[in-house]
Amino acid sequence: MTWNYSKKTTELFMAAVSGQPGTHLGEIEDADGFGEHGSLACGDALRFTFRADRHPTDPRQDRIIEARYLTFGCTSAIAASEALCAIIEEGDFTPIDALQITNQDIVDYLDGLPQAKIHCSVMGAEALEAAVFNWAQKRGVDLSELGIDIRHDEQEEGRLVCTCFGLTEPYILRKIEELNLTSIPEITNAIKAGGACMSCHHTPGGLQDMLDQVNGARATTLKQLPVLPMARAPKAQPPAEMSPFKFAKRVEEVIETYVRPQLAKDAGDIEIIDIKDSKVYCTMKGACANCMGSQSTIKMLVEQSLKDQIDQRIQVIEV
Repeated sequence: MTWNYSKKTTELFMAAVSGQPGTHLGEIEDADGFGEHGSLACGDALRFTFRADRHPTDPRQDRIIEARYLTFGCTSAIAASEALCAIIEEGDFTPIDALQITNQDIVDYLDGLPQAKIHCSVMGAEALEAAVFNWAQKRGVDLSELGIDIRHDEQEEGRLVCTCFGLTEPYILRKIEELNLTSIPEITNAIKAGGACMSCHHTPGGLQDMLDQVNGARATTLKQLPVLPMARAPKAQPPAEMSPFKFAKRVEEVIETYVRPQLAKDAGDIEIIDIKDSKVYCTMKGACANCMGSQSTIKMLVEQSLKDQIDQRIQVIEV
């Protein structure tokens, strides 16, 4: 599947993975605020850190002066993390004021995201909340006295609904209300719940029951249970609408248009060795050949560009 990202989303992603000045990929040592959201098990994880200019007498007037992130995820996850850091640094926020930033602010900053990628913006907003809670603990700020309820313990407490992604009932209910979610696909797009085995969709106390609890019950036309996905995915092939020749030509076009110009900025290059089914075999050239970060470049720049522009099943293998 090809995602239709905005120009701004693509530019932020490219700038981040190539390490251009002004980008925010990284981690702050001894950070004033530290927060994480997601997990490697579900395919998206974000670690967010910030440094604050500390007010000498009133910690509530601290100002965030630097924000950084480490993201394991797709183009939209990296671009959304960049957007979050940029919004914070450009806005001269106190940590408390930064809590006003919503996932919709991040989406708007990116000039929109595909519906199926909205969860990437939610991930950034959640990590920000966790970092502000961490800052408040360090600085002795009682958020509850300020009427702020971050619900930092929702993921640990409450009935587990989505076992695949470890999401609990209080968390899912809150997100249904906050994001005005009205269907199971909308929940999956926003927070990934129900996106794997699907067993929590219509089970008693599952996603549909929670939607009915928040939005009111509605008549269902479901006549049979959903068909569960296959235990093993079939062997990946080039997109059905493309012949192997067209698939190879499209790979070459993306490499030439999107990837090679980014590598050239650091005196690097790439050579395609072979293409078999959805696997692209390549070797890094120039300065990239002996770079310790070549594997990261292959996954975050080369493979992700091909996935976004051509097909999500593509694998890039260095030889």
